[in-house]
Amino acid sequence: MREIVLDTETTGLDPLSGHRLVEIGCVELVNHLPTGEIFHKYLNPERDMPEEAFRIHGLSADFLAGHPVFAEVVADFLEFIGEAPLVIHNAEFDMRFLNAELARLGFPALSMTRAVDTVVIARKRFPGAQANLDALCRRFEIDNAHRTKHGALLDAELLAEVYLQLIGGRQPGLELAVGRTAAAQAAAVTTRQRREPRLHAPSPEELEAHRTFVAKLKNAIWLRDPAG
Repeated sequence: MREIVLDTETTGLDPLSGHRLVEIGCVELVNHLPTGEIFHKYLNPERDMPEEAFRIHGLSADFLAGHPVFAEVVADFLEFIGEAPLVIHNAEFDMRFLNAELARLGFPALSMTRAVDTVVIARKRFPGAQANLDALCRRFEIDNAHRTKHGALLDAELLAEVYLQLIGGRQPGLELAVGRTAAAQAAAVTTRQRREPRLHAPSPEELEAHRTFVAKLKNAIWLRDPAG
């Protein structure tokens, strides 16, 4: 099963107010395990960077001016995510921005049915507890000391670890153990030597002892007439 853990950074909170994407980070999971395949792009938003947004992610307008606009990366982005479910923390926010960018270019919107919202999962598992990414990292003892600012790829990598814990954790050691056990069993089968069956006939003394014993029994089945 292929899933894409996704995060974005933006110039603000509302794409309908003219705010734009400035970073996309994606991490590929197959069978809930990271494959090492990623998609990461900084984007030129073609506008200024509000101070409150800069304080969150540290991406300045000058820095982003040297990076591609969304139209230049959209084909690669859509190819990378394919038809896979999108694992997102607070999915409604990121999906609104992605769909606003796609709409500007005439692409169809990404369906919200594809989104797996880890905020929703966390609130169901831990009602009343904080459900932000930092709080979940602390809960699951995931090291996020290097997260001094928000960053789409870093947050996607952390979210991948959080997601795996939210859905029950992963046990690659168990999978390897099962594989080793199966291999050992297969090896045992291929190396086992077939032995001819041994005959065990009673001795005359054993037959006499059996007749003596049966004679002492009341209505012994050995003495019944097989015909009825």
